[in-house]
Amino acid sequence: QLVESGGGLVQAGGSLRLSCVVSGRAFDSLGMGWFRQAPGKEREFVSSISWSGTTYYSDSVTGRFTISRDNAKNTAILQMNSLKPEDTAVYYCAAGLRAGVRTVDFGSWGPGTQVTVSS
Repeated sequence: QLVESGGGLVQAGGSLRLSCVVSGRAFDSLGMGWFRQAPGKEREFVSSISWSGTTYYSDSVTGRFTISRDNAKNTAILQMNSLKPEDTAVYYCAAGLRAGVRTVDFGSWGPGTQVTVSS
């Protein structure tokens, strides 16, 4: 089970920190990912982190977002800085056997958390 938290409303230029707590799985062996879906658009890759800590980012968030993991707390974290209105979306946490960049790379998903960035 995956549960996200930390979404909300923020002004452009602000920051949010999303967390994803994983239960019922061997967290330290999982690849973790963050995806987002804006209204009328397909779900898109944001960032992922392997079990060993290797990170991947989409071009649109590189330099602004940072993914990390706390294996002691079974938690994946997405720190989002310098937020833009185009970052507005539902953000989903995902877990899989490896840290991919496609939705099919992940077999378990959280319910999502809304992030809204006002201009």
